[in-house]
Amino acid sequence: MKPNRERKLVLLFAGAVLLLIAAASLLASPSDDSDPSPTTYNSGAAGIKAAYLLLGDLGFNAARWEQPTSALATLDAPHTTLIFADPSVPPDKLPAVRADIAAFLHRGGRVLVTGDTSLLPGGALAPPTQPFQKLCLTTPEGRGPLARAGQVSLADHARWTAFTPLVQVAQWCGGDAVVVSYPVGAGTALWWSSTLPLTNQGLKDDPSLKLVLASVQNPIGQNPGSQNPTSPTSPNQPRPQILFDEYFHGVQTSLFDLTRGLPLAQIAWQTAAVALLLILSFGRRNGPIRLPVRLPRTSPIEFAESMGQLYRKAGATQAATESARHRLLHFLVTRCGIPRAVAQSDALAEALQSRLPGNWTALAHHLTQAAEAQYQSLAPRSALALVKALDHDLRTLTERTARPQLP
Repeated sequence: MKPNRERKLVLLFAGAVLLLIAAASLLASPSDDSDPSPTTYNSGAAGIKAAYLLLGDLGFNAARWEQPTSALATLDAPHTTLIFADPSVPPDKLPAVRADIAAFLHRGGRVLVTGDTSLLPGGALAPPTQPFQKLCLTTPEGRGPLARAGQVSLADHARWTAFTPLVQVAQWCGGDAVVVSYPVGAGTALWWSSTLPLTNQGLKDDPSLKLVLASVQNPIGQNPGSQNPTSPTSPNQPRPQILFDEYFHGVQTSLFDLTRGLPLAQIAWQTAAVALLLILSFGRRNGPIRLPVRLPRTSPIEFAESMGQLYRKAGATQAATESARHRLLHFLVTRCGIPRAVAQSDALAEALQSRLPGNWTALAHHLTQAAEAQYQSLAPRSALALVKALDHDLRTLTERTARPQLP
């Protein structure tokens, strides 16, 4: 292939790829962000996957908790923080769940619950006093870690009503307590009115990030009574463990759930288009190289058949008989020494017998028939029989002249 043609093909394929990329960017739909569940598997705005990954990068032992609350007894409570983000707990299981969480807190655990579900022992919730207000910029109160996060954007879905001397309100939304904490036994219980600061959307705000870090376990290396959040950890101190509840979200860790939200259809047809372009670009070059097969226009058999069809259509039997007659006369004159005039007369049989003993009457008769066929049209069958007879006579003469003559 000429270099110019190859260059044109490369440019053509490059242009096609650019067109596909441009079409994909214009026509591809954005990622599916319709999943409202606050789970660590959800990468949409309402998910909490960013917080799960961030805490792991910060050195916490972040993990997913996909077991019932009855299994909390197996955890190392003093070094574990359990997060329930808007849990969906069946009403008939609420008493048992509250009892399991209370036992975990009394053993020194830390529990953060968000939303309008009351799972904490001694907690009581009520509808907000300003239900029309979807988003609230909170007002911090006190000097605790939760209040030092600053003004946090928080949805006022519910308000805390169980006020006791141990309950510390860290954030207010108007007259509604939306962020509270209080000790339960050796542990700490925390409640937010919504999961917004923990979500992928809300975590981008600096106050929300500070609230998340203050609500989970004490920073690495900080003892409960320490005031320095950046003090190095002790070699013998276990890493703080943060468990994100997925049991009450009903999340199944299948491959389909992990790919939820991805534009799989767009990825599939773009991959197929690129694969097709690769096949068209390199399949021809990497294939076997050979010259194209050129079939001959005609073969000897085809030529003979074509000529026979032409003669048959024209009814030209004279040409066939005359050709066979001339071949036989030429052999009689050149090989047998018979004069042409004699070969075309009635004395041919006697003259040939004098040179080659035998009965040559049939040969002379065949020549006479061939001479008469010049002026009359023979049937194809008759012409074929005459040509065969003349060829037979020629073969007979050839064999007799090639055989040595005895004295």
